[in-house]
Amino acid sequence: MNKSNNIVTLLVALFFLASVVACSGPDANDPGTEYMPDMGHSIAYEANHYDYYAKNTWGSAEDYHKMAQPRKPVKGTIPRGYAGHVAPSENDVAIPANGSVPYYYADTEEERTRAMTEIQVNPFPITEAGLAVGKNLYEINCGICHGAKGDGNGWLVDENNFNAKYPAQPAIFTTDEFVNATEGRYYHSIMYGKNVMGGYSDKLSYEERWQVIHYIRSLQAKDRKLAYSQETNTLNAVGVPGGVAPKGMGKTHMAKIEVPMLDGHGHDGDGGHGGSDDHDGGHDHSDDDDHGHDH
Repeated sequence: MNKSNNIVTLLVALFFLASVVACSGPDANDPGTEYMPDMGHSIAYEANHYDYYAKNTWGSAEDYHKMAQPRKPVKGTIPRGYAGHVAPSENDVAIPANGSVPYYYADTEEERTRAMTEIQVNPFPITEAGLAVGKNLYEINCGICHGAKGDGNGWLVDENNFNAKYPAQPAIFTTDEFVNATEGRYYHSIMYGKNVMGGYSDKLSYEERWQVIHYIRSLQAKDRKLAYSQETNTLNAVGVPGGVAPKGMGKTHMAKIEVPMLDGHGHDGDGGHGGSDDHDGGHDHSDDDDHGHDH
C-alpha cells in the first residue's frame, strides 16, 4: 500500500514539475518554454519587421525595435534590381547579371521630358532573336491596345469587338510623331505608364523593354516599307543592326541609365494612349478625366 502511495505521489510530483517547466518564463540564460505554442510566436529575429512579444529573447522591446531597423548593407552587396556585375554578350553589350537596372529618371513630366531628350540610343543591337522576343512580348503586353500592326487598333478598341468600351484611343505608333519620337519616350512609358496605361517595369526586364522597342520600330518600318532588321536599318539612325554592331555598343548609354538613384516603379510617368502631352493622339478629355496612353 505504501508502495502504491509512493508511486502516485511521484507521478503527481512529476506532473507538477512538468507543468512548471512547460510554462517557465525566459531569463538571461534560458529562452523559456511554452506548452503547445503551435508556432503561434516566432522567437527568431527578422530584419525590418517589428514583432516583439512578451516571451521574446532578444532583450527589451526597445532593444528589439533597434534591431529591427534597416541597416546599411554589407560592403560589396548588390540590392535586388540593381546593376551589379555585368557580362559581355556576343556583341560586347554590357548586360546586368540579374537582367534589371535602376532607372535614372523620376515619375514626373519634367523627368519624362529629360528622358526623351537624353535617352537616344537603344543599347542592344537589332537582332533576329531580339525581334522575335520583342514580337512575343509586344503581342502579350501591348498589342491588345496598340494593335498587332502598331496602328492603335487593338482588340480593346476594335470596332469588331462589340464589348469595346475603352476610354481613350491607344497611341498609333505608325504616325510621324511616334516614328520620330526618341527611344527615351518609349522607355519612360514602359517604366511608368500614364493615365489608363500602367507601368510595365515589373513585368518586363531591362533587356525585354528594349527588345519591345526594337519590335515597335520594326512595325513602323514595315508600315513605311522600310527595313529594320539585323542586316540593315533604313528607318532611323539610332537602331544599330546586329550584323554591323560595333564592339562595346551600348556601354556608354547603359552607364547613363544604370546610375542607382531611382528604381523605376510607378504608374504616373508616361505611356498613355493619346495625342497631346496627356494623350498623344487620343480622344479629348477634361483635366478631371485624364485618360490616355502615351509612349
